[in-house]
Amino acid sequence: MGKADIITKDYIRRPDIFADVFNQFLYHGSKKIVSDRLVELDTTELALPYGADNADVPEQKYRDVIKLLASMTDGKVAYCILAIENESKINYAMPVKNGLYDFLQLSRQVTETAKSHKKPYRNDIRPTADEYLSGFWKNDRLLPVVTLTIYFGADAWDGALCLREMYAECDEEILKYAADYRINLIAPSLLSDEEIDEFSTSFREIMKYIKYSSDGKKFRNMVNSDERFKSVERQAVDVINAVTGSKIKYPKGEENVDMCVAIQEIREEGMLEGEIIGIIRADKRRKIPQEDTRRYIIEEYQKSEEEADELIRKYWK
Repeated sequence: MGKADIITKDYIRRPDIFADVFNQFLYHGSKKIVSDRLVELDTTELALPYGADNADVPEQKYRDVIKLLASMTDGKVAYCILAIENESKINYAMPVKNGLYDFLQLSRQVTETAKSHKKPYRNDIRPTADEYLSGFWKNDRLLPVVTLTIYFGADAWDGALCLREMYAECDEEILKYAADYRINLIAPSLLSDEEIDEFSTSFREIMKYIKYSSDGKKFRNMVNSDERFKSVERQAVDVINAVTGSKIKYPKGEENVDMCVAIQEIREEGMLEGEIIGIIRADKRRKIPQEDTRRYIIEEYQKSEEEADELIRKYWK
């Protein structure tokens, strides 16, 4: 797992962020999923596909995040498994990947249900012959599995959104009976500003930053006009740096970052580096010794010896 994957996973697995993402996607921001009720499951599960011959075929299954939400409805306890996948690059087989995950989770539920029916039978309730053979009784029910893919890229998603889009050309009559599966996708380029504003946590700033990162003018206007960018939590800034390649700096121990100031500092630092590059190339043309240029950079621009050496290495060509 790469550094960006680790950073985004640690961020997304926070109950407040996890709940916020699903509340926006499912309920347009209405806080129906309460973060305090989310219980994290083990991210590495042993999925046991359930076969007709009752044979358990172990298969290791990995999920980035999977949470269990319990809520009361009509006097009955209802459970909904909410799962999320982190993707920083487009996966063109995503419908197959997510469909496999979902059905492995469902097959695991069938297996666990079958285990719960082992003798002695509760309340002397006995299965029919068919129920006994299948292990899954007529009145047993599965928990719905909802998988949500987050695409942390600024480019438009050009991958398939469903299995049907991945099939080769064939008779339309045949496709009517072929299995289909549609992915649930959050991608910055697909979200309107109004939809992004439905997020209540710093996930909102991450989505806006990514969405406008490729358009300099709109990006600057957005950051300077949005008050929430004046105080963005550090972990969200780490995610932004990891998925966009930005180099936003902040003082050690700082909990919140003024993005307007940080981005201005990046621009000024870029201008300063451009000035240093000009000096290095001019000194080379004038055949000034590298050591003299190195000393000048350290003294005049308050660069460390390592920074000066790196600049000369890159631009003394």
